[in-house]
Amino acid sequence: MPSVQEAAARFLAHKRIAVTGVSRNPRDHGGNIVYVRLRARGYEVFAVNPNAEEVEGDPCFGDLKSIPGGVDAVVVATRPDVAEATMRECVELGIEQVWMHRAFGPGSVSAAAAAYGREHGVAVIAGGCPLMFEPTSDLGHRIMRFVLTRTGAVPGQV
Repeated sequence: MPSVQEAAARFLAHKRIAVTGVSRNPRDHGGNIVYVRLRARGYEVFAVNPNAEEVEGDPCFGDLKSIPGGVDAVVVATRPDVAEATMRECVELGIEQVWMHRAFGPGSVSAAAAAYGREHGVAVIAGGCPLMFEPTSDLGHRIMRFVLTRTGAVPGQV
């Protein structure tokens, strides 16, 4: 089993990343924070929300299969009960890197979604946030990673 740091490095090595669950009302929404930071760090990032046409000034897609050219990795920032459908779509599309976002509370982590993905060869990071790791991190997220790793919200291994 790789460490979460190794899995994060592999995930963040991909440059075409979708973020599901971005909000039309972005105030402090985790998915939007991840989306904006990845975009600022030079990633080609795609917003996914079936109820929005535009998010953060960019076009928004209703699902992963609608993204022209597809993506290499997906950040799931939806409610946990939606995560399994997203994971099934990832498997269907051959997406092999998925990060279920979680900082405080359950976040987007679904045990059923993680199990389904892993059964189908997907590398699943079930917790934490891509912004807690280089090259996307900042001091605040690194401190959160330190604390949340100890509470179990960030997995030690994937």
